[in-house]
Amino acid sequence: MGQGTKEAEAYLEPYRQAASRHGASFGSLLWASLKTQAARFDAICRLADMRGRRVLDAGCGRADLLDFLLERGIEPAEYIGIEAVDELVAAAMRKRLPNGQIVHGDFVRDPQRLAVGADVVVFSGSLNTLEKERFYLSLKQGFEAAAEVMVFNFLAAAHIASAEWLTWHRAHDVLTFARGLSYEVGMLDDYLDGDCTIAVWKRGEIHGRVD
Repeated sequence: MGQGTKEAEAYLEPYRQAASRHGASFGSLLWASLKTQAARFDAICRLADMRGRRVLDAGCGRADLLDFLLERGIEPAEYIGIEAVDELVAAAMRKRLPNGQIVHGDFVRDPQRLAVGADVVVFSGSLNTLEKERFYLSLKQGFEAAAEVMVFNFLAAAHIASAEWLTWHRAHDVLTFARGLSYEVGMLDDYLDGDCTIAVWKRGEIHGRVD
């Protein structure tokens, strides 16, 4: 592996190191707790309707989002999870996924992985180790790949991104970027201190403004 590739994949190293310690257990996802993971999933569901939709979960980990949806009676027409960390891919593939498939790949290094014809593109936690430029580029690519809506969460305060490998972004700046993609944008920041979820709908897309 060349030096350039190592640098390009630095965003995956925290997950790979966690997986080397925890295997496919919850600790490899780098969430603080199951409770905070569920709070983020709930915010995603409040903004984006995934029932009967083709859902792409970019950076899906163990496909916990699909478990969350099914437990609440929200059944997508199809679920596609993309994951780059070997241990997490294996854990997701071991699950019995109704109308689901797991793709072993890196959507940051290979953004064409996002082009699966999904109605809803979800980034849940999978942007938290990206530096600013890659963060916004992935949002642009995710929006382009979504037929209906892209929904994502991010760390919006320094105190919640205390680990050196985490990044945070001012909610106002991310919201401004989202409004440059579409006139129709929704945001929730009422579920966890310092966390934010934004949905950007294609029906309000600003043509010619995505470059």
